[in-house]
Amino acid sequence: MNWKKAALAVGLAALMTIGLTGCGGNKDIAQRSSSDENTVVVYCPHPLAFIQPLVDEFEKESGIKVDVVSAGTGELLKRVESEKKNPLGDVFWGGTVSTMKQKADLFEDYTSSNEEHFQSQFKDPEGPITLFTDMPNVIMVNTNLIGDIKVEGYEDLLNPALKGKIAYADPSKSDSSYEQLINMLYAMGNGDPEQGWDYVTKLSKNLDGKLLSGSPAVYKGVADGEYTVGLTFEEGGARYVADGAPVKLVYMKEGVTSAPTGILIMKNAKHMENAKKFIDFMTSREAQTLISQKLHRRSVRDDVPAPQELMDMSKVHLITTDIATVDKNKKTWLNRFKDIFTGQQ
Repeated sequence: MNWKKAALAVGLAALMTIGLTGCGGNKDIAQRSSSDENTVVVYCPHPLAFIQPLVDEFEKESGIKVDVVSAGTGELLKRVESEKKNPLGDVFWGGTVSTMKQKADLFEDYTSSNEEHFQSQFKDPEGPITLFTDMPNVIMVNTNLIGDIKVEGYEDLLNPALKGKIAYADPSKSDSSYEQLINMLYAMGNGDPEQGWDYVTKLSKNLDGKLLSGSPAVYKGVADGEYTVGLTFEEGGARYVADGAPVKLVYMKEGVTSAPTGILIMKNAKHMENAKKFIDFMTSREAQTLISQKLHRRSVRDDVPAPQELMDMSKVHLITTDIATVDKNKKTWLNRFKDIFTGQQ
């Protein structure tokens, strides 16, 4: 598949996701499936192009039908909360630890049967959360448009030549965009997120009033040449790199945070055993190898190598965040970003 076909596939996947959410079909799917014993209902914010190959393999191996309800992480979490007395879903497949930890009471404690094969840093950080993939933050650059503008990290995005040419999604709507905000605060604050807000203010000015609705608009916008650079997660750009698009990934020299994504079972799920089988399959060597070799994400397992097209993590300047601080300040930070951004208008 060449990169233009890949871009079309991503675009169609986004449209299909939006269509399901907009027409109310998701609610009908979940209600209809809740009484079917040979089903598992999965709430998932991942792109359809990522979801489908894995679901196909699970259905083929298990004989269990998967009904996927697609929407953004925030919207799906609100749905789980509203349905907690009568859960219509079984599995929440997506969301980073910093997001899902806040809603841990909505999910069952479960440890995957594959956890002994996880890399040490990905073993059971919270009872309900099984880590699924590792996703470093990156800057995606369109090599046809960048010219002689240097982009090695966050500071370079303040270049006036990039004003209005930076793709960034609303962090209140996009989990990956919120992870970028956390990354900026810690990297540009030298480990103190409070000191990073000066950078966020300057970057907001260079966004020139443009804030996108979701992650797909970021990486597709850069690949299509609508934007010169974009703030996204590694896999979002890696698919285009692998397919020969005129893009490259930059791992910020000031520091990169990596946000593992989770997979969880909803409390009192109607298809509890099927949900456990789903998680165990998605963390199996078979599924994680597919994720690494075909879907351009890093595995959490210690027996599955990273995708060949991605930078060796030993060469990335990784920095850490304080989970308790991030957890405590999410609402405050999102409101502060909104005030800063709207203040630039």
